[in-house]
Amino acid sequence: MRKLIFLFIFSVMILSGCASKEITSGPSELDVMIGQMVMVGFRGLELNNNNPVVADIRESRIGGVILFSKDCALNSTVRNIAGPGQLVKLTSDLQSHAEIPLFVAVDQEGGIIKRLTGEMGFPETPSAAELGNSGDPQAAYRAGRTIGRTLKSMGINMDFAPAVDVNRNAANPVIAALQRSFSDDPRIVALFAESFIDGLHAEGIFSCLKHFPGHGSSQGDSHLGFTDVTDSWHADELYPFRKIISDNKADMVMTAHIFNERLDRNYPATLSRKTINGLLRRKIGFDGIIVTDDMQMQGVSGEYGFKEGIYRAVKAGADILLFGNNLTFEPGLGTKAASTVKQLVREGKITERRIRQSYERIMRMKGEK
Repeated sequence: MRKLIFLFIFSVMILSGCASKEITSGPSELDVMIGQMVMVGFRGLELNNNNPVVADIRESRIGGVILFSKDCALNSTVRNIAGPGQLVKLTSDLQSHAEIPLFVAVDQEGGIIKRLTGEMGFPETPSAAELGNSGDPQAAYRAGRTIGRTLKSMGINMDFAPAVDVNRNAANPVIAALQRSFSDDPRIVALFAESFIDGLHAEGIFSCLKHFPGHGSSQGDSHLGFTDVTDSWHADELYPFRKIISDNKADMVMTAHIFNERLDRNYPATLSRKTINGLLRRKIGFDGIIVTDDMQMQGVSGEYGFKEGIYRAVKAGADILLFGNNLTFEPGLGTKAASTVKQLVREGKITERRIRQSYERIMRMKGEK
């Protein structure tokens, strides 16, 4: 059902002539492939042709956008979401500019972590912690289905949820404190996360497991800077990822900007080939889309900078580079990111074969291949 949504949109675009532009070989084909690897946030409750994200989509062919309810850089409650009618029009207008249907993503975990709120007229659902404490996996299914139904009706096709972090540190400021973990038992986390995913899938919404290889033990917040879990992380935090992936229910996996010397002595997970390609791809066997956490978070941007961060993430095996464009805001950031990837290809640091691997995974999920 999820792939049929994309096939329907794409068919309509072909019939209307919106997707009739031929993709030729050479640089233009490379542009398309690179563009699909970028997901970006933007400002605006509505679109006009002067909005920089329109150029990101039309000219740089970015493959996805992420929506927020608040503008962190401005400390404002005005960003992309105000209510149902407005949101439907926004997502429709976004898709109208795309030759290849966009991933339209949002963080809608339930509880505290939500972008579509009750105040805006959307149904609310319990937090992961509340669901886990209920002891009822069907409650997680109902929450996932409620969220899925809401997102689908709004033209959103991807939920960056559920968090499958194991609650190993009750003082964790970014997981436990925000009630984002189902449990301190990895088996319970996997059970409830699968039920939640089943609910999303019942409504045709893609899910995303986060934050690999597990953010639940951290004492710090990777939004704010370098976060080391070497001494607190435990291998059982991989269990939910292994179980859900082995059960073929994982659409996407999001990496964490956490450093773990036991997995890689040099780089945090998002930039670690040992962690992404070695552990997640080869050992666990995940062949779906790997998306980075926000590349503007200080755990990456503050340590490595823009170009180096992109280079390391793609080299490590990330398929989609996520730029929330919300912690700080930069017009045209999607175009800048795509141009940087292309520059790295021209410099010989990233191969076109590597780009094509990610492109094919993305297009497979979008139902185009």
